[in-house]
Amino acid sequence: MKNHIICIFLIVATLLACNNDKVKAPDVINPSVYQIDFTDKFPIIPDDELLTLVQKQTFKYFWDFGHPVSGLARERNSSGDVVTSGGSGFGIMTIPVAIERKFITRVQGLERMQKIVSFLNNNAQKFHGAFPHWLNGATGVVVPFSSKDNGADLVETSFLIQGLLTARQYFNDNTVAETQLRNDINKIWHGVEWNWFAKDSGDVLYWHWSPDHQWEMNLPIRGWNECLVTYVLAASSPTHPISKAVYNNGWTQKGSFVNGQTYYGITLPLGEPYGGPLFLSQYSFLGINPTELTDGFTNYLTQNQNHALINYNYCKTNPNKHVGYSDACWGITACDIPNGYHANSPTNDKGVIAPTAAISAFPYTPIESMRALKFFYYKLGDKIWGEYGFYDAFSLDQVWFANSYLAIDQGPIVVMIENHRTKLPWNLFMSNPEIKKGMKQLGFTSPNL
Repeated sequence: MKNHIICIFLIVATLLACNNDKVKAPDVINPSVYQIDFTDKFPIIPDDELLTLVQKQTFKYFWDFGHPVSGLARERNSSGDVVTSGGSGFGIMTIPVAIERKFITRVQGLERMQKIVSFLNNNAQKFHGAFPHWLNGATGVVVPFSSKDNGADLVETSFLIQGLLTARQYFNDNTVAETQLRNDINKIWHGVEWNWFAKDSGDVLYWHWSPDHQWEMNLPIRGWNECLVTYVLAASSPTHPISKAVYNNGWTQKGSFVNGQTYYGITLPLGEPYGGPLFLSQYSFLGINPTELTDGFTNYLTQNQNHALINYNYCKTNPNKHVGYSDACWGITACDIPNGYHANSPTNDKGVIAPTAAISAFPYTPIESMRALKFFYYKLGDKIWGEYGFYDAFSLDQVWFANSYLAIDQGPIVVMIENHRTKLPWNLFMSNPEIKKGMKQLGFTSPNL
């Protein structure tokens, strides 16, 4: 067991200086590692300017570091030609934000979208209309994600389509170029054979299909997790829709995805104990607006807010005594960890904080997320702020700071900050007439439908 000492003065200096938030109790730090300097690393700026700065710097991952041939998002900053279909969908959703925030012009955004959509239509390998998890960004040939995962990935495809439909609604001018872009996006959207992925039984959608191994991975897509948008898109397809029965039997498991337990005094309507990694309430809701969205199971804003608040309170109470966890340093989700990658959660915690977790929860926990953002930027900025925004993760337990960027973690930062500020991505995605019809058929009600 490690020998620890109480570093009262260090921790008081750490968090009292961060937005004047009071630290409730001292942390514990290993004396064998160097102590972190928690003075402000950058000049204090207004909160609104800070949000814009984070969006602009993070957007550069997709804009400056996008693949030069396809325009798609590289899986991570060390991936070379390997691009990600789902992460590219997240990156596509940042383009309307960047145009409205004047990071780029509408013409520049249109040109990038034309490059991406042309590549997806003409070069990228597809399997019954669905894309693989990874592609070669220069050739469009599938790059296997694992030994049997060398074909369709329906969930990654859904994240890509979510982005494309958001862009389709944004580029709505009656010019030849924007009309053609919308038509080209429709060709991709209409080509996905969603109902084919329910196999013959039609009871549930399946995640993977391989031209070599067919259905051997045999992973059904069941809730509650990050995949709600997969079922929403499948039900909304104008060409290959699923029935409500597939949604009821597959996603909700006839209602068995209900939780209803209380954690830290907060009731969690759906999902696993303590909510699981925070990305579960973020990926599908880059486009799906949970505000006043209800069905027979829950109010989805309540679901997502409570998930985030449970994660926040877990870090604040810090039952496992990880160094640095606090009400200003929180957010547990899937991310890089020392020597690997891990789906971190309150029930599977490696002592690693990912900035994307708290920042992408901004629409749900604006006060708590701003407190975390200020801590990450002002106090740890010399360690975790770089060319494309915040690096992926860090551990004050191990005094470890990642030097990596991941597309699936960078995209939600830009998009969810904007949903907090203006709801632009939500408004665009929810304006799709097919989505309105499909969600109503599944039993959702909302003023946005």
